[in-house]
Amino acid sequence: MVIAQSNSGRAVYWGTGRRKSAVARVRLVPGEGKLIVNGKDGELYFQFNANYLGVIRNPLETLGLENEYDILVKAEGGGLTGQADSIRLGVARALCQLDPDNRPPLKIEGYLTRDPRAKERKKYGLHKARKAPQYSKR
Repeated sequence: MVIAQSNSGRAVYWGTGRRKSAVARVRLVPGEGKLIVNGKDGELYFQFNANYLGVIRNPLETLGLENEYDILVKAEGGGLTGQADSIRLGVARALCQLDPDNRPPLKIEGYLTRDPRAKERKKYGLHKARKAPQYSKR
């Protein structure tokens, strides 16, 4: 199922990924395997840790499509780890739109599971979510 077409007539597949407070809107476009995050090259954006690039490309490598699609991303919020994991989820969801037969191998690897962990809210009477003031008996 083609969700949209770019100006050049190429198919574009969309996927949204989230983790903690990071949100990534991912587009898969037929190409040669480039990664562009917020208008920057992927290697430049994730320059501090190359593991992030591997995390992002894992769903494509699982299906053997690593050099067939360009990944265009608009990532917001969170840190680099949260953004990388949200991009991975967005890529996996876009690959499911590309072909429904892609879903079982991605599901087995755990790429379609959203990580539900988030920061716990601060409660009144406490310093942080769970940190209480120092207790003194006298």
